[in-house]
Amino acid sequence: MKLCENLKYYQSHLYSTVVPPDEITVNYRHGLPLITLTLPSRKERCQFVVKPMLSTVGSFLQDLQNEDKGIKTAAVFTADGNEIAGSTLMEILLMNDFKLVINKITYDVQCPKKEKLSGEHATEMENMKSLVHRLFTALHLEEFQKKREHHLLEKIDHLKGQLHPLEEMKARIEARSESKTSGLLWGGLALLSVQGGALAWLTWWVYSWDIMEPVTYFITFANSMVFFAYFLVTRQDYTYSAIKSRQFLHFFHKKSKRQHFDVVQYNKLKEDLAKAKESLNQVRRSLYLPTQVEELNEKN
Repeated sequence: MKLCENLKYYQSHLYSTVVPPDEITVNYRHGLPLITLTLPSRKERCQFVVKPMLSTVGSFLQDLQNEDKGIKTAAVFTADGNEIAGSTLMEILLMNDFKLVINKITYDVQCPKKEKLSGEHATEMENMKSLVHRLFTALHLEEFQKKREHHLLEKIDHLKGQLHPLEEMKARIEARSESKTSGLLWGGLALLSVQGGALAWLTWWVYSWDIMEPVTYFITFANSMVFFAYFLVTRQDYTYSAIKSRQFLHFFHKKSKRQHFDVVQYNKLKEDLAKAKESLNQVRRSLYLPTQVEELNEKN
């Protein structure tokens, strides 16, 4: 809140008076710090009422620039010349003397020392601060959770919009890969059928079993070598389900590269969507659980 010569109400806390010497003073009124300075453009003395536990250095400097558009640059430094961050609370700033630089003009600001509270009063003050903080959290938690729920719903809709074209492309690639894998498996069955028919024809119509027996033995031994080589290369057991999965992934990644389907991006979007849904469920549980508990208590 701010008052000027025409007693017009503004947004920040200050009062305007006649023009005294060009210096910055800090006083306390009703327990709140009162910073008095001269505005460069209007040459008026203005008093800024600061809320130490809520206001920051950045918000204070912004109030200065909002009040006097002639203030192009403003910064706060320690007495040693180190710049103070804008996120620093005014309560911490007013503990020691500091320098206020406005439009490259440096003002030395001396802060009055507040009386130190006794141990008992300090403990009471800390308890009061803790109580106020808990009350603020309790009163604004539901509002914060609803805003977070709305934000998560927007994020989920955005992720679903990004995933929709990728899901369609993935479905087409999966269908083609599945068809090709099934064709390969049926081709293996046809090859085994031809092999069995050829061995039967050679055994009963061309040669005798005495001749074909060692041939079938070496064919079986060769198949065992093929199975063992498959295990050495893939580090997987030779099972039909494992072979099918491996061939499906091979065809899938091959077709993905051809159609420029980004598997890494798709997986990342799916993970982000799952995390967003999990966060939304947690927020909704915290929002609606108290209501459900009250309903159960009423029924009981």
